Amino acid sequence: MTPGVVRGNSRDSDYCRAQGPVLVRREGALGRLTLNKPKALNALDHEMVRLLTDALDRFAADDAVQAVAIDGAGDRGLCAGGDVRYLVAHTGRDGAALLADEYRLDARIARYPKPYVALMDGAVMGGGVGVSAHGSVRVVTKRSVVAMPEVTIGYVPDVGGTWLLGHAPGETGVHTALTAARLGPTDAIACGFADFQVDDLPALLDALRDGAPAVTAAEDLAVDPGPSALHAAREWIDRCYSAADLAGIRDALAADPHPDARAAAEAIGRAAPLAATMTLRAVRDARGFSELEDALRVEYVLTRCAIRRPDFAEGVRAMLVDRDRAPAWSPARIEDVTRETEHAFLSLTREDDPPLTFM
Repeated sequence: MTPGVVRGNSRDSDYCRAQGPVLVRREGALGRLTLNKPKALNALDHEMVRLLTDALDRFAADDAVQAVAIDGAGDRGLCAGGDVRYLVAHTGRDGAALLADEYRLDARIARYPKPYVALMDGAVMGGGVGVSAHGSVRVVTKRSVVAMPEVTIGYVPDVGGTWLLGHAPGETGVHTALTAARLGPTDAIACGFADFQVDDLPALLDALRDGAPAVTAAEDLAVDPGPSALHAAREWIDRCYSAADLAGIRDALAADPHPDARAAAEAIGRAAPLAATMTLRAVRDARGFSELEDALRVEYVLTRCAIRRPDFAEGVRAMLVDRDRAPAWSPARIEDVTRETEHAFLSLTREDDPPLTFM
């Protein structure tokens, strides 16, 4: 969605920004946030996290703002994820500080005191899920593609992704995480990442500018998303993903007669074995947490460890830099991931990493 001109009372607000990586303005009763790095598909960096946090704090204190909406500049989507190349180059305190600030932002969005409307148009992946799927009104369009593809780069789902995946119906969240499945609008709603499909986003924004209640505005413009293929596949998904461990899940999928199950087994076989193992544990553990913040704390441990493992740099190289899509994982096979491997992974946190605290 291409950002328009600054309108309404935004010029009267000293915190509004008409340029930069995040556009901030007030339009009538609506606080607008637009991620503004379209050439990078609005990938989140540390400056953007800070700008979003500051804008949300100011919008919360502004009595003229009745709701906040976030979208992305350009025509490709809201946000393709976080700045993983920065994390490859900054595996120490600076990288950990980015993760901590980003997770605090995600928690802030989930507890925001005003309606937070996420316009999840186009690509919404990784960090883009964090700034959208914890909102109070989450809107997808017919163009939406929602994904948590972290296992394909030797990383683990974060930004509260394990919380969302863990609370998805049945085993659909585990399936989505381990296969890096791309969810269209119907499946995103079925999996709990979104609430409504609204294809006329300008009309929704106009209603919010005029002060319409956010949920009512979205409901009035919502279209029927149709049947969910993910829901229709619950029979084999729930059966296969109930296996005790990653190898058991892969084998159950490979033996299942449904062609989509065998495709899922192949996808798991391409994922980083250690990252996929830790992802399975994290998503299952998140089911028992009472709050999003509990999942974010666990993710903060896992992601600090992941960025310090060679798999992460190798995954970013193969998938995002050279794009040869042939990463050399270590360990190379699921069977090679042992208790000792997992313990070595979890030992990579550092005492000088900034703490993750929530207000």
